[in-house]
Amino acid sequence: MIDHITLHVSDVGRSLEFYTRLLAPLGYIPKVRHGETVGFGANDGTPRSDFYLSPRPASVEPSPQAAAPEQPSPVTHIAFRADDESSVRRFHQAGIAAGGKDNGEAGPRDYHPGYYAAFIVDPDGNNIEAVVDWSHHATSPAASPRDS
Repeated sequence: MIDHITLHVSDVGRSLEFYTRLLAPLGYIPKVRHGETVGFGANDGTPRSDFYLSPRPASVEPSPQAAAPEQPSPVTHIAFRADDESSVRRFHQAGIAAGGKDNGEAGPRDYHPGYYAAFIVDPDGNNIEAVVDWSHHATSPAASPRDS
């Protein structure tokens, strides 16, 4: 079971601003700081964070993808669970407004039935996804309240 993920970025301030805007439609907010590292988590009144931004260590060279954003393979892929399709659409809009690059508009994907996602490339070339995947819910209509 995964407890948290740390994404090493070239500029924590820039990434903090970007991810604050990008993740707001999903209910994620910056919650804790540990030195230069910032933790995000669900806006639930607790300090619990599961997604962290931290400075890239000086000894780590930027990836070729970050240096050349036209390259198709992002540095890292992280998918955030969304509550509904509307949240996925707002995530994509927020990502573009925050300066991210479109890597797949909100919509159904052919991975399997019920997979609805959007993709944004962040300032460091990472592929960030918001997804609602109804295939993981019970099959009753009440358990999968799609909001088209």
